[in-house]
Amino acid sequence: MTHQDDLLLVTSSPHMVSPDSVPAAMRDVLIALGPALAAAIYFFRLPALLVILACTVSAYVAELACLKVMKKETPREYSAIVTGLLLAFCLPPTLPLWMAALGSAFAIVIAKHLFGGLGQNIFNPSLIGRAFLLASFPVAMTTWVNPIDGVSSASPLGIMKEGLGENLPTIGHLIVGNITGSLGETSALAILLGGIYLLYRKHIDWRIPGSFLGTVFVLTSVVAAVKGEGLWYPLFHLFAGGLFLGAFFMATDWVTSPVTKLGRVIFGAGCGALVVLIRLKGGYPEGVAYSILLMNVATPLIDRYTRARVFGGVKSHA
Repeated sequence: MTHQDDLLLVTSSPHMVSPDSVPAAMRDVLIALGPALAAAIYFFRLPALLVILACTVSAYVAELACLKVMKKETPREYSAIVTGLLLAFCLPPTLPLWMAALGSAFAIVIAKHLFGGLGQNIFNPSLIGRAFLLASFPVAMTTWVNPIDGVSSASPLGIMKEGLGENLPTIGHLIVGNITGSLGETSALAILLGGIYLLYRKHIDWRIPGSFLGTVFVLTSVVAAVKGEGLWYPLFHLFAGGLFLGAFFMATDWVTSPVTKLGRVIFGAGCGALVVLIRLKGGYPEGVAYSILLMNVATPLIDRYTRARVFGGVKSHA
């Protein structure tokens, strides 16, 4: 076949080949989680490492078991490990290891493979695992220890919820991470570094974390103005809890977030508004997980009403 014939060759799509792949993307996510992993182990030591191992090993074993039952080939990607690690970051370091393993297996079997496997789930598996554990073992899931002295105490958001303002950690402590909370709440700075890496590698779109964090900051600034609080109030809500982890690593999940640019802004803003609503008016001091799960439900609707019109298409009339 001549070169001229090559130019006229008709083939099926796709016609453009991307160097990106699922294994490469998952490796980058694991690299991005590296700083937060190091911070969690540094502050909480051996208990953090054991919870992380329990979650990741359980997720991987559950993945292999599901693929075996469904007689599918074992893929060479790391999505199960990413799910287990993200779930571990949502857990307290004192959680019994069997609970951590159970939650991780639940995330893989129920939230992922029950919906058809990788790319088919409608909810973020890690957050479903956390919601399952919180509903099943609420006491264990809300028992926190201070990384400095190992004494049980409330999380920063819990302290604010209880009105114990004099015991709140400083903004600096929230950024660095030597505070009480889940493993992924230890260091906002470490999470931010990982998020910047994912943005640099173009695995996530800035619109979701930008609108998510921006909405939380704007709404809490309004609340601060009404209450007569200073700038510390919106900054506290910005850096406390799992907001950075949720904004950069969970709300941006490729499967459960919108595909349109406007849809991503709406999705992130919706998550931010729900977080503020739950934190200030709900029964839980934290609302990141539930806000993302609720917006996961709205993702198909958001995509439907923000998709671009097909070139040459005619607008339909009822």
